[in-house]
Amino acid sequence: MKIALQTDIGLKRSNNQDFINKYTNKSDIVLIVLADGMGGHRAGNIASEMAVTDLGCSWVNTDFTELSQIRDWMFETIEAENQKIYELGQTDDYKGMGTTIEAVVLLKDVAIFAHVGDSRIGLIRNGSYQLLTSDHSLVNALVKAGQLTEEEAAAHPQKNIITQSVGQAAPLEIDVAVQVLEEGDYLLINSDGLTNMVSNQVILDIVMEETSLEVKAEALVEQANFEGGLDNITVALVAVESEAVR
Repeated sequence: MKIALQTDIGLKRSNNQDFINKYTNKSDIVLIVLADGMGGHRAGNIASEMAVTDLGCSWVNTDFTELSQIRDWMFETIEAENQKIYELGQTDDYKGMGTTIEAVVLLKDVAIFAHVGDSRIGLIRNGSYQLLTSDHSLVNALVKAGQLTEEEAAAHPQKNIITQSVGQAAPLEIDVAVQVLEEGDYLLINSDGLTNMVSNQVILDIVMEETSLEVKAEALVEQANFEGGLDNITVALVAVESEAVR
């Protein structure tokens, strides 16, 4: 598999509260972690960097190769990080800090992923985009309840209110799932600074262009800025090549 990571402050924010990195464990299995922080001017970027770095530091010391091991590790490690960030968020300097998290492990021909918040993971296959995660947000809950349409949700004044975040007092309800990958697939992991600005069709058009993976990732960020760049923009783009498939 090939992986490209990009993050950008955008055009309107004074600092970048997104953080992304990738890590390899002792069995040469790759973990990608993306986090979109929230809180005060300093608290958001500290929460996101903490979450990504702590998960990464834990991952590199494992030798996991089995889905069950990885799933258990995701639940345990992300909940431990939730408690750590919550406790720090009780101090004056970091009041209310929290972060979304997307943790994706690439294991042979499958991806296993953990999701908290309103960052997203999508699958691009055969010229179509499928969202693999469901936003933990107020407006998405209203859409599921039939009280808002997708169009109303996109323009809702409270669309940035999330219902699950790493750093909350209550235990997390972490979504963990497995996606089988095929040759030619792309996985797109992104903060809402991309998908709030760029339509799924435009994302698809960019990813399907005959360019390198790095250029595709850069073009996604550039498009979000072209559309206004109202938030920080972070993407991880994974291309599944033939040798990744059984």
